[in-house]
Amino acid sequence: MSDLFEYQKVAADQLKTGSILCGGVGSGKTLTSVYYYFLNESPKDLYVITTAQKRDTLDWERECANFSISRIREDSVNGASLTVDSWNNIKKYVDVENAFFIFDEQRVIGSGSWTKSFYKIAKKNNWILLSATPGDTWLDYIPVFIANGFYKNRTEFIREHVIFNNFTKFPKIDHYIGEGKLIKLKKKITVPMAYKNSTLQIHKTLLAKYNEELFNLVMVQRWNPYLNQPVKEISEYCFLLRKVVNSDPSRLKIVLDLLEKNRRLIIFYNFNYELDILRRLKDTVEIAEHNGHKHEGVPKTESWVYLVQYTSGSEGWNCIETNTLVFYSQNYSYRTMTQAAGRIDRLNTPFSTLYYYHIRSASKIDNAIMKALSNKKNFNESKFFKGEK
Repeated sequence: MSDLFEYQKVAADQLKTGSILCGGVGSGKTLTSVYYYFLNESPKDLYVITTAQKRDTLDWERECANFSISRIREDSVNGASLTVDSWNNIKKYVDVENAFFIFDEQRVIGSGSWTKSFYKIAKKNNWILLSATPGDTWLDYIPVFIANGFYKNRTEFIREHVIFNNFTKFPKIDHYIGEGKLIKLKKKITVPMAYKNSTLQIHKTLLAKYNEELFNLVMVQRWNPYLNQPVKEISEYCFLLRKVVNSDPSRLKIVLDLLEKNRRLIIFYNFNYELDILRRLKDTVEIAEHNGHKHEGVPKTESWVYLVQYTSGSEGWNCIETNTLVFYSQNYSYRTMTQAAGRIDRLNTPFSTLYYYHIRSASKIDNAIMKALSNKKNFNESKFFKGEK
């Protein structure tokens, strides 16, 4: 059996079915949850619903092997079988009964098909959720509250706690009521991991230039300079502003300067045009890619650059071969940025200091994104568009 830190054992002792295990990226939630299962839920069959990336990299199988738990029932010390699958396939398990489910990187928000499948599974099985960022608003907690039996359905929760703004065309929450009850319920089901990170994260902002004339053509005149036509939608407007600033040659120059000081870089990017720019680094250093088309591993050479697209690679893998991560451009999601940063901040990293370089410009779009992320919020395109009219 694998050794656990004391804070992991304490968290496992506090868990019960219906709990949310809350721990920062790299805090060891996976091992803690398997430990809890082994002590309290074995020999029930173990089902893990996680990201496709973590399923494919066999992370869960490795952690379960520490407790002699296997996909093959005969090879498991407790006679139970392990099943690991992605959230996309959660519907396959709605008929499973009397098992134990671990929902990793929790996705049960809103009222979509994943949440409906989660409700069906939770009624017939014991379960826990794992999350580094359990919820930004009270609405995010509705599915877990319902699954715990605190409310019959979403309608009951909204009727009891949500006050809408009557002066908007579409339903918009004005404020919540009865928050004292909500705080007590949240405290009842959340189990925080008292993880004291031994690493020091140093974040540095590196300012890149941008073509102000081209930027103003998009922002002021609402003109698409790449297709030579008017801008039609808000999403196109923000995409174009970002393309102007993110395509500036000064960004790649910054990366090249960083590469002279750091032999191994992980670089996160958003868009395909950024990838095309970053691929030019292959003339200088060994590169590998992690995106929707390629899932290459980190290079094994002495010096390398690993190009990772946020959506494909912000979670589900880790790297302890470098202490340097570069954000070539900012992502709209605070959660995604936090998850991405965690790829090198692991319990077993040999580095005591980790360096994060945020490349951005002084443009209005970059400043607005930075402000939202600094406030632990997601960037809102519509709000920005209205504010800059």
